[in-house]
Amino acid sequence: MANILDIRRRIRSVRNTRQITKAMKMVSAARLRRAQERALAARPYARMLTNVLQSLVTRAEIYDPETGEPHHPLLAQREENNVLLIVVTGDRGLCGAFNTNILKTAMHFLEAKAGRNVDLETIGRKGRDFLRRRFPTVEQGAAGESRLGPVQIVAEMIGILGKLSHEHAQEVAEHIIERYTNGEIDSVYVAFNEFKSVIAQRLIVEQVLPIKEIGKAEIRAAEELSEEERKRAGEAALSAGVSLQEVDTTAIDQRAAMFAAATVDYIYEQSAVELFNSLLPKYVGVQIFRALLESVAAEHAARMTAMDSATNNASDMIDSLTLAMNRARQAKITKEIIEVVSGAAAL
Repeated sequence: MANILDIRRRIRSVRNTRQITKAMKMVSAARLRRAQERALAARPYARMLTNVLQSLVTRAEIYDPETGEPHHPLLAQREENNVLLIVVTGDRGLCGAFNTNILKTAMHFLEAKAGRNVDLETIGRKGRDFLRRRFPTVEQGAAGESRLGPVQIVAEMIGILGKLSHEHAQEVAEHIIERYTNGEIDSVYVAFNEFKSVIAQRLIVEQVLPIKEIGKAEIRAAEELSEEERKRAGEAALSAGVSLQEVDTTAIDQRAAMFAAATVDYIYEQSAVELFNSLLPKYVGVQIFRALLESVAAEHAARMTAMDSATNNASDMIDSLTLAMNRARQAKITKEIIEVVSGAAAL
């Protein structure tokens, strides 16, 4: 039987760990609320930009009337020989299977695209480290030169998710737009964790380029949370005071939709075609920014759930160790009593 002193040390160690995991859970819950607020704050701009573009489509000549080819290169459909996949993971661990599930989704996507050339861009340290061990990395600025293999890493961004801004997303968007316009790639996909609420999340691979329809997400793969994961996330959210309901943005969407649905004709300072051509790249940047915002929120939700489970497991372990310590004390006392009684009987 274990020594009582050793068990007491183990209990003290587990209690200290429980304090840490409980604190990390509350920190993640607070960061999750802020991440949700940031995603909600960006919603009106994205919705209005989408509606402006939808309005411009009806007023501008987007496609050549004779050939049917689009005037803007981001609308051009090509045979998919060279693919770019942006993988969005976290920079840190201790968030359960969050990073692992995203990377599994990315690997399944690569299996589905076997036979094509795939370039990888990683956002987040965990994804970068995982993919670096499996695929070669192209030197900075050499993405358009000779390939190192059918799958290669062409770019990486580390440490931006903690201080995420729209400039980071726009930088990624400008890079992929330039490569798509030059014909280096034929399509662009983003693998990330879509976040609506703590219990409404899914892993998706969304096509960003080419743009097929303004305002409609092109989902190529999706994986919902399991019932057990929903239940565990819901319990963690309730204990941390985080709402389980998705934020209602109906009023915001209705006000923004009035622009595109209006029957009046607008007078633009530039022509409708010029405005459409200048706003379309911003639309791609907004799509990337939304993916990053939702991924950050999903990471905090996953870390909150993981730390809640760790706290509960620590409590169960403390109870188990306390029971073992009491049994050891009882056995020791019983042994001492038997020794005393035996000694007295011998006299």
